[in-house]
Amino acid sequence: MKAIHEAESKTSGEIRVLIQRGKLNNDPLVAAQRKFHRLGMHKTRERNAVLIFVAPRVHKFAVVGDNAIHEKCGDEFWQRVVEKMRTHFLTENFSDALIEAVNEIGTVLASHFPKTSRDTNELPDDIIES
Repeated sequence: MKAIHEAESKTSGEIRVLIQRGKLNNDPLVAAQRKFHRLGMHKTRERNAVLIFVAPRVHKFAVVGDNAIHEKCGDEFWQRVVEKMRTHFLTENFSDALIEAVNEIGTVLASHFPKTSRDTNELPDDIIES
């Protein structure tokens, strides 16, 4: 996803988007946290990865950040991102929801975890579908 690549170009942080195509039996936040760990996102060098989890079939989503980024921005930031996404989803602007969330998360990651010469892209930038 181009937005992920652009957002990550300014930070050591990692952003991933996962689209859950099937049913969702859990709370979306619990499901997102499980996927976050299954994808190994908690293993980044600076613990600053973020997962945007979307289950369009059941109209649910969540955003999960690893320890280091969560400590820097707190619950209010995540709630703001989720509310903006919800507004876009209600008007069926799904791409806008994801792009705006990625951009906003990327800006916060860049301010707290700016890119340095030793940074590498630790996780793929493609959208995951499961």
